[in-house]
Amino acid sequence: MKKYVSLRIGNVISFLIDKKAFFLSFVFFLAAFFVILVSASVGEVMISPVQVFQTIFGIGDGTNELVIKQFRLPRILISLLVGMCLAVAGGILQNLVRNPLASPDIIGITGGASAAVVLFLMLFSDKNHSLTVSIHWMPLAAFIGAAVTGICVYLLSWKNGVTAIRLVLVGIGISFLTKALTTLLMIKGPIYQASQANIWITGSVYAANWSQVKILFPATIILLLITVVTVRTINIQSFGDEIAIGMGNRVQLTRFFLLFLGTALTAVAVAFGGGIGFVGLIAPHIARKLVGSSFGLMLPISAFVGALIVMLSDLLGKTIFLPHEIPAGVFTSAIGAPYFIYLLMKHRNI
Repeated sequence: MKKYVSLRIGNVISFLIDKKAFFLSFVFFLAAFFVILVSASVGEVMISPVQVFQTIFGIGDGTNELVIKQFRLPRILISLLVGMCLAVAGGILQNLVRNPLASPDIIGITGGASAAVVLFLMLFSDKNHSLTVSIHWMPLAAFIGAAVTGICVYLLSWKNGVTAIRLVLVGIGISFLTKALTTLLMIKGPIYQASQANIWITGSVYAANWSQVKILFPATIILLLITVVTVRTINIQSFGDEIAIGMGNRVQLTRFFLLFLGTALTAVAVAFGGGIGFVGLIAPHIARKLVGSSFGLMLPISAFVGALIVMLSDLLGKTIFLPHEIPAGVFTSAIGAPYFIYLLMKHRNI
């Protein structure tokens, strides 16, 4: 049986579709839709999945429509998009540095965004603990923090070019530095804002709304489309510098662009979901186990797995200790930390 199916659009564009990857993508799509229905059903007000389905498609009653569309659905969509961004960013970084331990939070990009947000809360809070500027500027602060951190990691890793191992080591050092800076800023800032920042850093989509969805959705789509276009480049980089140069790839320029792309994906995710950890580490590994190391095959699977991890973590966080809510990042860290230790043990001789 053929492994691939060819798809041709006119006489210009043609694709080879991997049957296994396509089937798994469809399965994960159905799983994501099921989690969306369940997540929209449970809470302080319980609604049946059938009623949720009807409400989503505009045939539910007014009360359910208010609860689902105004309160629950934005939160679910933010979880889905944040998970996709973190997973794809992790896949890019792991392929870029050829290291299975690389992820946005481990090499400091997430920490840079978190430090920028805490600085934002500290600088723009008055004596009444209220922000003096719009909260809509906070995503921009997160993006600037992630971008500055990514550039610093790249520049400090440069010595006649950037090697994969140097990028990882410098990134880990920058990660610890951003965590120390974040702690210092929380101590210097107001107690109320420090508490709020701590919840955000842990990773939570509690306050999601449609205005955030309207910003995050197009940003995610644009960045994912750019990632799809660069799939071939990412695959070439994974073979090493010598092979990439031999195939005509401008290694250092491409490496900087891929690092910036991973930083941008991380920044938009952290801006709206907080410092949700380990998603960028776990999701690409699961995808790689299922469909292999080719980034073109990994991309959709990794995105769906990341979305499922964040959505399920948020679902557990809002239901398991009702009426109290636990940030989604607590559950991703509870899964990710042991998995990271397992990877360290597995690759200790590399």
